[in-house]
Amino acid sequence: PTYPEGYDIRGIDISHYQERINWEKLRNATIAGAPVRFVFIKATEGVKLMDDNFNENFYLSRQNDLIRGAYHFFVPGADARRQAEFYLHQVHLEPGDLIPVLDVEKTGNLTPQQLRRDVKTWLDIVERKYGVKPILYTGFKFRMQYLSTPEFADYPFWIAHYYVDKLEYKGKWAYWQHTDCGNVAGIRGFVDCNIFNGSLQELMQLTIPGPQ
Repeated sequence: PTYPEGYDIRGIDISHYQERINWEKLRNATIAGAPVRFVFIKATEGVKLMDDNFNENFYLSRQNDLIRGAYHFFVPGADARRQAEFYLHQVHLEPGDLIPVLDVEKTGNLTPQQLRRDVKTWLDIVERKYGVKPILYTGFKFRMQYLSTPEFADYPFWIAHYYVDKLEYKGKWAYWQHTDCGNVAGIRGFVDCNIFNGSLQELMQLTIPGPQ
């Protein structure tokens, strides 16, 4: 894969598909010469599916000095409130962890209006708990088609768009998932690679704040 140039803050996202990770190697790994700084970890899906490796990955990422985050895979048609409560029950973010992420990539049988309503329900519940607007992960085309309405304008976006030299998305974005077939030391097989659109200091501003 090609790794876009001009970005220093790089990271990956993982789930049970990556199987056992060699954290010793991963903590010292680089992508295009830049250290792996952050890792988003799949936590939950729908109202009852927990990623098998979440607890281990979440614990070990922090033990190995990576900035960690946890995402929920949204199942359209499943009760949005219950999906949010399930995520909050299973994931306990601490100060310095990346803010929560909602992964939205399917419409299921919902109309665009129903999808937007349910996505907003999840975001509102999780925002009330943590006091920060969650990150919305979605594909470039999906964002344009379904999530480009004004109520989502203030959320940080994490855009998946592969096989392009630069992100064609014209709006504000926080993260770009630029390949699903990256190679990183410590992980067998492919892994998604991401870049953060800013400095390390700006990345830290998108983490859970400490007690005031």
